[in-house]
Amino acid sequence: MSEVNAQGDAEESGVTFEVKKVYTKDLSLETPNSPAVFTQEWEPDVNVQLHTGASQLDEQFFEVVLTVTVTAKLGDNTAYLVEVHQGGIFQIVGLPDEEMGPVLGSVCPGILFPYAREVVGDLVQRGGFQQMVLTPVNFDALYYQHVMENAKAAEEAENT
Repeated sequence: MSEVNAQGDAEESGVTFEVKKVYTKDLSLETPNSPAVFTQEWEPDVNVQLHTGASQLDEQFFEVVLTVTVTAKLGDNTAYLVEVHQGGIFQIVGLPDEEMGPVLGSVCPGILFPYAREVVGDLVQRGGFQQMVLTPVNFDALYYQHVMENAKAAEEAENT
Protein backbone atom coordinates (compact mmCIF):
# COMPACT_ATOMS: atom_id res chain seq x y z
CA MET A 1 0.00 0.00 0.00
CA SER A 2 1.41 3.40 -0.89
CA GLU A 3 1.96 6.13 1.65
CA VAL A 4 0.46 9.55 0.97
CA ASN A 5 2.23 12.61 2.34
CA ALA A 6 0.71 15.99 3.35
CA GLN A 7 0.69 17.24 -0.27
CA GLY A 8 -1.22 14.17 -1.43
CA ASP A 9 1.82 12.64 -3.15
CA ALA A 10 1.87 8.91 -3.64
CA GLU A 11 5.40 8.24 -2.42
CA GLU A 12 5.74 4.68 -3.71
CA SER A 13 4.55 5.54 -7.20
CA GLY A 14 6.76 8.62 -7.47
CA VAL A 15 3.84 10.76 -8.65
CA THR A 16 3.56 14.34 -7.42
CA PHE A 17 0.46 16.45 -7.94
CA GLU A 18 0.30 19.78 -6.15
CA VAL A 19 -1.72 22.95 -6.61
CA LYS A 20 0.91 25.68 -6.47
CA LYS A 21 -1.21 28.73 -7.23
CA VAL A 22 -4.82 29.63 -7.99
CA TYR A 23 -5.49 33.10 -9.42
CA THR A 24 -7.92 35.13 -11.46
CA LYS A 25 -6.17 35.77 -14.75
CA ASP A 26 -8.84 37.97 -16.33
CA LEU A 27 -12.42 39.03 -15.61
CA SER A 28 -15.05 41.25 -17.11
CA LEU A 29 -18.63 42.32 -16.53
CA GLU A 30 -20.68 44.03 -19.21
CA THR A 31 -24.18 45.42 -18.63
CA PRO A 32 -24.91 46.93 -22.05
CA ASN A 33 -28.59 47.64 -21.41
CA SER A 34 -28.45 49.13 -17.95
CA PRO A 35 -30.22 50.91 -16.39
CA ALA A 36 -33.24 49.97 -18.57
CA VAL A 37 -32.76 46.27 -17.81
CA PHE A 38 -33.45 46.94 -14.11
CA THR A 39 -36.97 48.15 -14.90
CA GLN A 40 -38.01 44.89 -16.59
CA GLU A 41 -39.41 41.74 -15.02
CA TRP A 42 -36.47 39.52 -14.14
CA GLU A 43 -36.88 36.21 -15.98
CA PRO A 44 -33.59 35.91 -17.85
CA ASP A 45 -32.46 33.27 -20.31
CA VAL A 46 -29.03 32.31 -18.96
CA ASN A 47 -26.33 30.66 -21.05
CA VAL A 48 -23.16 29.26 -19.44
CA GLN A 49 -20.14 28.28 -21.51
CA LEU A 50 -16.98 26.60 -20.24
CA HIS A 51 -13.59 26.32 -21.91
CA THR A 52 -10.36 24.89 -20.58
CA GLY A 53 -6.82 25.26 -21.79
CA ALA A 54 -3.50 23.97 -20.52
CA SER A 55 0.09 24.86 -21.24
CA GLN A 56 3.32 23.38 -19.98
CA LEU A 57 5.51 25.94 -18.22
CA ASP A 58 8.51 23.63 -17.74
CA GLU A 59 9.18 19.95 -16.97
CA GLN A 60 7.11 19.97 -13.78
CA PHE A 61 4.73 22.92 -13.94
CA PHE A 62 1.54 23.39 -15.95
CA GLU A 63 -0.84 26.32 -16.20
CA VAL A 64 -4.50 25.44 -16.58
CA VAL A 65 -7.03 28.17 -17.35
CA LEU A 66 -10.76 27.64 -16.96
CA THR A 67 -12.86 30.22 -18.80
CA VAL A 68 -16.45 30.65 -17.65
CA THR A 69 -18.73 32.86 -19.72
CA VAL A 70 -22.24 33.63 -18.48
CA THR A 71 -24.72 35.57 -20.61
CA ALA A 72 -28.13 36.59 -19.24
CA LYS A 73 -30.70 37.90 -21.70
CA LEU A 74 -34.15 39.40 -21.31
CA GLY A 75 -35.73 38.81 -24.69
CA ASP A 76 -33.28 40.13 -27.29
CA ASN A 77 -31.48 42.38 -24.80
CA THR A 78 -28.37 41.31 -22.94
CA ALA A 79 -28.77 42.00 -19.23
CA TYR A 80 -25.19 41.04 -18.45
CA LEU A 81 -22.20 39.20 -19.80
CA VAL A 82 -19.62 37.91 -17.32
CA GLU A 83 -16.37 36.25 -18.30
CA VAL A 84 -13.84 34.89 -15.84
CA HIS A 85 -10.50 33.29 -16.66
CA GLN A 86 -9.53 31.33 -13.55
CA GLY A 87 -5.94 30.13 -13.67
CA GLY A 88 -3.94 27.65 -11.72
CA ILE A 89 -0.37 26.45 -11.64
CA PHE A 90 -0.01 22.74 -10.97
CA GLN A 91 3.12 20.73 -10.29
CA ILE A 92 2.82 17.32 -11.89
CA VAL A 93 5.74 14.89 -11.77
CA GLY A 94 5.95 11.22 -12.67
CA LEU A 95 2.50 10.91 -14.21
CA PRO A 96 2.37 8.70 -17.33
CA ASP A 97 1.67 10.61 -20.57
CA GLU A 98 -1.64 8.81 -21.13
CA GLU A 99 -2.92 10.16 -17.80
CA MET A 100 -1.90 13.80 -18.39
CA GLY A 101 -4.92 14.59 -20.62
CA PRO A 102 -7.54 13.61 -18.03
CA VAL A 103 -5.64 15.38 -15.24
CA LEU A 104 -5.19 18.63 -17.19
CA GLY A 105 -8.61 18.45 -18.84
CA SER A 106 -10.73 17.30 -15.91
CA VAL A 107 -9.04 17.22 -12.51
CA CYS A 108 -7.43 20.66 -12.70
CA PRO A 109 -10.53 22.46 -14.06
CA GLY A 110 -12.54 20.75 -11.32
CA ILE A 111 -10.22 22.30 -8.76
CA LEU A 112 -10.50 25.76 -10.38
CA PHE A 113 -14.29 25.77 -10.86
CA PRO A 114 -15.30 26.70 -7.28
CA TYR A 115 -13.02 29.73 -7.44
CA ALA A 116 -14.44 30.80 -10.82
CA ARG A 117 -17.99 30.24 -9.56
CA GLU A 118 -17.32 32.57 -6.62
CA VAL A 119 -15.90 35.30 -8.88
CA VAL A 120 -18.86 35.03 -11.28
CA GLY A 121 -21.34 35.27 -8.40
CA ASP A 122 -19.56 38.28 -6.94
CA LEU A 123 -19.39 40.14 -10.27
CA VAL A 124 -23.07 39.54 -11.00
CA GLN A 125 -24.10 40.89 -7.58
CA ARG A 126 -21.77 43.88 -7.87
CA GLY A 127 -23.46 44.61 -11.20
CA GLY A 128 -26.75 45.01 -9.30
CA PHE A 129 -28.33 41.72 -10.37
CA GLN A 130 -29.83 38.85 -8.40
CA GLN A 131 -27.44 36.25 -7.11
CA MET A 132 -26.03 33.86 -9.74
CA VAL A 133 -25.04 30.44 -8.46
CA LEU A 134 -23.52 28.17 -11.06
CA THR A 135 -24.43 24.52 -10.69
CA PRO A 136 -21.65 21.96 -10.21
CA VAL A 137 -20.02 20.66 -13.38
CA ASN A 138 -18.94 17.11 -14.20
CA PHE A 139 -15.57 17.81 -15.82
CA ASP A 140 -14.94 14.08 -16.29
CA ALA A 141 -17.99 13.85 -18.57
CA LEU A 142 -17.03 17.04 -20.43
CA TYR A 143 -13.49 15.76 -20.97
CA TYR A 144 -14.77 12.39 -22.20
CA GLN A 145 -17.19 14.15 -24.59
CA HIS A 146 -14.29 16.26 -25.91
CA VAL A 147 -12.14 13.14 -26.46
CA MET A 148 -14.98 11.39 -28.29
CA GLU A 149 -15.64 14.41 -30.52
CA ASN A 150 -11.94 14.62 -31.42
CA ALA A 151 -11.82 10.89 -32.17
CA LYS A 152 -14.91 11.17 -34.41
CA ALA A 153 -13.44 14.17 -36.25
CA ALA A 154 -10.15 12.30 -36.77
CA GLU A 155 -12.03 9.27 -38.07
CA GLU A 156 -14.06 11.40 -40.49
CA ALA A 157 -10.90 13.12 -41.72
CA GLU A 158 -9.29 9.74 -42.24
CA ASN A 159 -12.24 8.50 -44.31
CA THR A 160 -12.22 11.48 -46.68
